[in-house]
Amino acid sequence: MVSTMAVDSGTKHAVVQAISAIPDPEIPVISIADLGILREVVLDEDARTVTVTITPTYSGCPAMELIRSRIEHEASVRGLAVEVRTQLSPAWTTDWMTEQGKEALHRFGIAPPGPVRAAGPVPLQLRRHVVVCPHCGSDDTTEIAHFGSTACKALRRCNACREPFDEFKAM
Repeated sequence: MVSTMAVDSGTKHAVVQAISAIPDPEIPVISIADLGILREVVLDEDARTVTVTITPTYSGCPAMELIRSRIEHEASVRGLAVEVRTQLSPAWTTDWMTEQGKEALHRFGIAPPGPVRAAGPVPLQLRRHVVVCPHCGSDDTTEIAHFGSTACKALRRCNACREPFDEFKAM
């Protein structure tokens, strides 16, 4: 049952903060806001509803249902009805990740993504893709598998410290 009490600015802030802080189920050290998939949170004070718009990192991302459930939970514990919308266009890009999110990935041992290259023809480059090891800082790393524990990550190994690590691919 939805409460009829008015939503004040403190509640509004708490709702936005709670939803923004929901961790990504696949990489729990980064929130959905820092990952850049949280597009909008709109609170209707009179109707006691919240509409949340999210964009998956890629179509078919298995974490989206868990994220949707967590959003619904955060709204319901505050007495709010919720509508979760999925927006596919424009497509999510790693450029939407916050610097705090990229730093959290690095501290967790995942190489954060670099900038996404501009749209258009793919330029011919005669240099290797350099990824810095999040453990020792060496740029002497090798890709072991193009797909790691999730489709958005590649598995790499540092040739200096010999530690394996994930690289969050720029998309």
